[in-house]
Amino acid sequence: MVLGGGAELLRREESSPRATFLELFLDLVYVFALTRVSQRLVQDFTQLDHEVFLEALRALVLLLTLWLLWSMTTLMTSRFDPERPLVQAIVVVTMFGSMVMAVAVPRAFGGHGLMFALAYVLLQFGRPFMLGLTLRGDPRQRISVRLVFWVLCTAPFWITGALVTGNLRLLFWGLALAGDYLGHLLRWPTPRLGSSASQEWVFAGEHIAERYQQFFLIALGESILVTGFAFSGGDFTLAQSAAFLIAFTTTVLLWRIYFFQAGFLLAEAFSSARDPTRFTWSATYTHLAMVAGVVTAAVGYELVVVRPLGHTDGAWVGVIVGGPALFLAGRARFGYEVFGALLRSRVVGIALLVAVAPGMLFVPPLVVAGTVSTILLGITVHDLARVRGRRTKPPASPL
Repeated sequence: MVLGGGAELLRREESSPRATFLELFLDLVYVFALTRVSQRLVQDFTQLDHEVFLEALRALVLLLTLWLLWSMTTLMTSRFDPERPLVQAIVVVTMFGSMVMAVAVPRAFGGHGLMFALAYVLLQFGRPFMLGLTLRGDPRQRISVRLVFWVLCTAPFWITGALVTGNLRLLFWGLALAGDYLGHLLRWPTPRLGSSASQEWVFAGEHIAERYQQFFLIALGESILVTGFAFSGGDFTLAQSAAFLIAFTTTVLLWRIYFFQAGFLLAEAFSSARDPTRFTWSATYTHLAMVAGVVTAAVGYELVVVRPLGHTDGAWVGVIVGGPALFLAGRARFGYEVFGALLRSRVVGIALLVAVAPGMLFVPPLVVAGTVSTILLGITVHDLARVRGRRTKPPASPL
């Protein structure tokens, strides 16, 4: 490969906007990664010791790290031609590095911290560094320079965090992650170069839309996996069977609510947005919220399948009810991004979940799960009744 002239790597108009098989292969690693995160949470919530909320915060740091790595890789394959050998090589290396991080997740705050941090830093540094070399002499190289600069700023916090233990690691990694997300929000301002302008980022909107939809399906697939494994390892009692049915039904309802209108029209919304780049950044965070909600809900429903009867601890209510509530919050914002309007059913659903949460402390986990599933079913039925016999509205994004 000859350095320079790397503009040939950029996507062309005639390039297919569909995700490649290699990208779908990469997604399989993230099914495993999300499963590792949820299993870590399940173990912590099963033990219910005094550090359960601290462990939940640690799991959140791991989830946010994995999401940022995946989303930055998606932005790369939306700017560069994924059929080019260099881009494919970067995706393969990202796949391996992500697998290393996923393997390290259960003990990321223990003996595998350095493995997790090094894999993340090397991937986040190597991707823009290699692309920057190929774009030498091209104005778009400045994006890679900004990304490398910000990785170098946060890398010391990642590595230092990996070398310390306990709450210090959480502190350093929290600071590092905050820096990474701050750079993303501010478009990586760099000395002499400033922040990235919208016109510097040219994405294949249909490709990004499909990738976000696929990652949401990954989260749902992870939910199916963890509840399936939990049920298959149980005694197949009537209560466990009911919990499994409720968990599966809830997963289907989350899928239906996501794809209702806005989810199906995401690609069109990208194309019709006033500022596609701004729409991309916004959709990144709404999908993060929805994915986090699904993963949290999966943790809750695995707990219910394992122990459907008995006392429901407050932490259990937090994940069983809080996961769907977080999903609905992200979905409400998602609907606004696509149509410029906030659906009342989403707001009512969140209000109902918050309202019933205190009372859920006095009923078995199975009843808690059933109540949440009923609320989600009500939202789905309302959606279908509202649009029956009507034409689907075209996207009208205010972004």
